[in-house]
Amino acid sequence: MISVEEARARILTKLGPLPAEIVPLSEAGQRVLAVPVVARLTQPPADVSAMDGYAVRAASAQQGAVLRVIGEAPAGHPFAGHVEPGEAVRLFTGSVLPAGADAVLMQENVSVQGGTFIVGESVSPTSHVRPRGQDFSEGGTILQAGQRLTAFRIGLAAAANHPWLSVHRRPRVAILATGDEIALPGEPLPPGGIVSSNSHMLAAMVSAAGGMPTILPVARDTEDAIADAAQQALGADLLLSTGGASVGDYDLVQAGLARHGFVLDFWKIAMRPGKPMIFGCIGALPVLGLPGNPVSAAVCAVLFLLPALRRLQGLPADPPTTLRALAGAALRANDHRADHLRATLRQDGAGHLLATPFPRQDSGMLSLLAQAQCLVLRAPHAPAVEAGEPVEVILMTADD
Repeated sequence: MISVEEARARILTKLGPLPAEIVPLSEAGQRVLAVPVVARLTQPPADVSAMDGYAVRAASAQQGAVLRVIGEAPAGHPFAGHVEPGEAVRLFTGSVLPAGADAVLMQENVSVQGGTFIVGESVSPTSHVRPRGQDFSEGGTILQAGQRLTAFRIGLAAAANHPWLSVHRRPRVAILATGDEIALPGEPLPPGGIVSSNSHMLAAMVSAAGGMPTILPVARDTEDAIADAAQQALGADLLLSTGGASVGDYDLVQAGLARHGFVLDFWKIAMRPGKPMIFGCIGALPVLGLPGNPVSAAVCAVLFLLPALRRLQGLPADPPTTLRALAGAALRANDHRADHLRATLRQDGAGHLLATPFPRQDSGMLSLLAQAQCLVLRAPHAPAVEAGEPVEVILMTADD
């Protein structure tokens, strides 16, 4: 058996960022930039007012001065004249500052009397002025390759006049559940059968992480059925199978995939749950064979699938982020396998994070998995921990 860290490293060495494609800005949300974004204009394009008020010369806009209003300049309609000492132009937020003016006097700080007003509070040069290029300048890099396009970054690209962006293609993930006992939700159950939760759980994780899942029909426990199902995945970027990864007489995933030239990289990881995980390739197609138990599949997905999807999208494929918390209950000493205990996470009265593993850690209990907020990590041969002592946890999310 190999360690979790070695398994993740061996998976990631076989993966690289997918090719780029050009998409409209409206479809670029949550995609990953393949090339830097360079501003196509300067923002703001001129000195503009930061609020409603009057464009003035600061030297003549001191408290008690009387200024004459010579015009107005709504946003989008710059004033064509020149502001001289003792003059002012009515402005609004976003209005271009007229020539001759060097400050904006807030409308709250004047007493208007016909075509003139009295300055109620002195201003300094550049007061309430957003200078040209304050946000960004034409030709400057505003977003780097490898950044995920959040809503705010989309807004920045739009402001820089980019209607299209170059992003890495979304990973296409084929999901294959195997087993005679398995039926997809809504299908008739075979005798002694169960509904496949793994396919839809993993599809949701893939979608949340930026991938495009395709759920394949369930493959029965024969080499022919698994080989036929795998044929449908050969155009994907990753094949994700569940079940058939152990050593039973009907665990035939490796044999079925061998019909397409599957080459095994590793099998069995020193971890709990998720020990019988498979990784290899069919030509250029990576294959991640997860255990059939739903909790085991979920934990393996957090540890290995999510970093793999990040690598395929051009993001840093770091291990899942860990936090320090306090144990909410005593934990016994661990054996030679890294343990990943499903747990709740809450703050105590002193503001400390408390991670409390469920008393039962059965790898078939989806009801507890659905309540879990984190995994408590227990290294191989970790000593016993008393309640209140520090532990390391992984949040159960698919976020950057």
